[in-house]
Amino acid sequence: MAVPFRRTSKTKKRMRRTHFKLHVTGLVTCSNCGALIPAHTVCPKCGFYQGENVLGLKAEEKAVETKKKSAKTKTEAAGSDEAAKASGKKAPAAKAAKVKKPVTSRKPTAKKQKVVSE
Repeated sequence: MAVPFRRTSKTKKRMRRTHFKLHVTGLVTCSNCGALIPAHTVCPKCGFYQGENVLGLKAEEKAVETKKKSAKTKTEAAGSDEAAKASGKKAPAAKAAKVKKPVTSRKPTAKKQKVVSE
């Protein structure tokens, strides 16, 4: 068995391993619904492939279902507000989205320069 004459340095080891990595598969967005799907495949959510409805899934039915769901949630929210008003209690306030503060960069510190004598 061959034994290396010198120890492999960290840099050489890391340079050798730069090609040893995982690659992301070819994911694309569906032109109809915007879902991430593998390239050259039918979208499992809406059934479209290259702009045509291949599986026969009706996008209109799905759109109607989502509208019904959103209408239900709106009526439930409105009903809870009305019930709170009738009982004399305050309605629960909507949660405010957290706003991230911008990160301020630090001022660069002056580095000492080495004086080279000739």
